[in-house]
This record gives sequence, C-alpha cells and structure tokens, in this order.
Amino acid sequence: MTRGRGGAEARALDDVGGAHVMSWVIAIMLFLTLLAGAAGLATARAAGSLDRQMAGRLTVQIVEGEAGRRDAAAARVLAVLRRLPDVARATPVPQAELARMLQPWLGTDAEAAGLPVPALIDVDLTSDDSGVIARVGAAVTRASPAARVDAHATWLGPVGRLLDTAAWLAGAIILLMLGATTAVVMLAARAGLEAHRGTIEVIHMLGATDRQVARLFQRRIALDAGIGAGVGGIAAAGAILLIARQVGALESELLGNLRLGAGDMGMLVLLPFAFVLLAVAAARAAVLAQMRRML
Repeated sequence: MTRGRGGAEARALDDVGGAHVMSWVIAIMLFLTLLAGAAGLATARAAGSLDRQMAGRLTVQIVEGEAGRRDAAAARVLAVLRRLPDVARATPVPQAELARMLQPWLGTDAEAAGLPVPALIDVDLTSDDSGVIARVGAAVTRASPAARVDAHATWLGPVGRLLDTAAWLAGAIILLMLGATTAVVMLAARAGLEAHRGTIEVIHMLGATDRQVARLFQRRIALDAGIGAGVGGIAAAGAILLIARQVGALESELLGNLRLGAGDMGMLVLLPFAFVLLAVAAARAAVLAQMRRML
C-alpha cells in the first residue's frame, strides 16, 4: 500500500466532523488517575514517615500537682532513662514550650492559676521491641509512681493504618481507571470499525491486510489519546500544585509529610505516556479481534 493511499485511508477512517470524543474521555480519565496517583504516593510517603517517627519512641509524662515535686520527679526519671542501655536519647520538653502548646486551651496563666502542667520527656529507644518498651516503662515507674509512659505507636498507630488504607485505596482506583480506559478505547475502536465497515472492505480489496487497517485505527487513537493526555496532564498538574501549596500553608507536622518526592514526580510524569500506549494497544487488540470475526 503506497504512502498516498495510506493517507487517503486514514482520512476515510476519521470520525465524521472531527469531534475527537476520545480525547475528552482520555483527558478526564487521566486527570482523575493523576489525582489519585498523587494522593496515593503522598499518603504512602506520609505513612512511611509516620512509621519511622513512631518506631521506638516514647513520651514520659510526670503529673504532680506541686511544681517542686514535679520537677524533682522529672529529674529522677530523666537520670534513670539516661542510664538505661535501651534508651538512645532522653530529652525533657521545656515548660515554656508546654505552656505555649496548652495556651489555646488553658490560656497564658495556667500554672499561675494553680492548674497542673505535667512534665514531659521525649525518649528514643534503641529498638521498638515490646520487651524493650516494657523494661523502660518498669524502670520509669520505679523511679516515680507519678510517671506515665506513652508509646507513640499506641496513639498514632490508627493514623498510620488509616494512611496505609488510603494509599491502597488510591492504588485500587488507579487500576480501576486503567481498566475503564481500556474498555472505553476498545468499545470506541469496535464502534469505529463497524461504522466504517464498507470503507474497510474497499481497503481490503485494494490489498490492505488486517494489520495495516489496525495501524490506521492506532494512529487515530494515538492522536486522540495524545491530545487528551496533554490536556488531562496539564489540568492535573495545576490541581496538584494548588493542593500542595494549600497543604504547605497549613504548617501541620502530619500534613507536612503529604508531599511528593522526585521519584514520585517521575512516576506521575510517565503516566500520560503510559495512557497513550495503553490506548494504542487496546485499540489494536480490539480491531484485530473484531476484524477476524467480520471477515
């Protein structure tokens, strides 16, 4: 088949009026997939960061109504912690910082008003083994019965599991969107094949093979998919940047971990190209299968 004949055949198989509905379908599918992918990658990164923060970390709280006894108990507990081989680091939280943290609820004069403000000690362990946590907790309790040990994994564990679930859900959404895109492209290719059945029969009589006809549909689908991928990718990039800026403005320690790394951005950049390749492959498979049944 000559080059001129191939161009005429490609025009003959074009959609009437050049509506390019497939471009809009691909744009919408890719836009949603990129948003789900960005959310999933950022959530997975936040979950990993939270797991590292929780691993082997404790907070020791000394609750005493009288400030002198509280400070003395905190000093004893701190000395015991720093002697334990299972403790990598023990750092007291300054009372000024505690007062600042409690200010939204207790005001600026909580301690002067007689409200008990506990002493806090941040502890990093050499291991997150439950036996290590139990030994450190027992040593702290012996040093001061007023001390209470809180493992970060106990109260942040549900948050980590929620983030993991959200990341897996985003991955499932991406797979569903890819499957839906494949189905839509295959349906569109079959519908186009049926609409141009007469033209295809003429092309066959001119000597074209099934694979040559399939390439004509591939080129048309690739063009529509490329346009849709460009539009959807640009729209998704704008939405992702807007959301990232808003999350950064919150200055939240937990939400601050919802960010994308260089590898994550690379994966998102490759996704539009993957969509185009998927559309072309789906169109080719659908056309070849349909033509075997037609002819």
